[in-house]
Amino acid sequence: MKLHDLRPAEGSRKERTRVGRGIAAGKGKTAGRGTKGQKARTGGTIQPWFEGGQTPIHIRVPKLRGFKNKFRIEYEIVNVGLISALAETGILDLPEVEGAAKAAKPAPVTVTPDILAAAGLVRTLDKPLKVLGYGDVTRPLFVVADAFSKSATAKIEAAGGSAHVLEFPTGDFELADSEAEIAPSEEVATPAAPAKEKKAPKAAPAVETLPPTSSADEAGSEA
Repeated sequence: MKLHDLRPAEGSRKERTRVGRGIAAGKGKTAGRGTKGQKARTGGTIQPWFEGGQTPIHIRVPKLRGFKNKFRIEYEIVNVGLISALAETGILDLPEVEGAAKAAKPAPVTVTPDILAAAGLVRTLDKPLKVLGYGDVTRPLFVVADAFSKSATAKIEAAGGSAHVLEFPTGDFELADSEAEIAPSEEVATPAAPAKEKKAPKAAPAVETLPPTSSADEAGSEA
C-alpha cells in the first residue's frame, strides 16, 4: 500500500448535496425548501422558543411566584455588637446607691426589648426580637429576647453574661388550678344519700268465716 492508495473508511464521508442545479439533479428550482414561506428565504430561521405567534410560555407563566412559608416568623433583629456598644456608653447602667460598696466585678447590664426600642436599636415591638452574633461583647450582659443565634449566645456567655429566652404561658395554668389534687386528709366527705324506707306490704282483706255445721243442726233447721 502506498500513500495514494489511502481512502477514508466506507460510509464515513458523504458528499455535499448540490442544490439549485436544475430539475435533473433532483434538487433544482426550490432546492428542497418547499414553496415559499419563511423557511424558504435566506436567513429565514425560527427560534426554538417561537410558538407560531401565540403568547410564549415564558410570558404566559407569572413571574416571581415562588413559595411562601406560612410558618415563617418575621423577627426584629439586633446584633450583640450594637448592644455592647450601647452598654459601654453607660446609658443602660443603673444609678449607684450612695454608701453602697462597689463590687469587684461589674454587674451584668440588663437589656430588654423595651430598652432597645427606647435606645433606637429596635424599630418596632410588634415583632419578636432576635439577637444575632455580629460584633464583640466587652461587658457582661443579661439580655432578654425572643430568640438568640448560637454565636450570640456564646459571645454573651463568654463575657460573663446570660441570654434569657422569653417564654409565654400557654393557658394551662388555669386548668392546673381547677384540677388541683386534694390531699387525702383534706378530702371533703360527701353526705350519703338517705336510704329509701321500705313500704310494708298491704294486708289482704279479712274474709268472714262461718263455723262448721253438723248434720244434726241441718235436720233441726229443716223441721
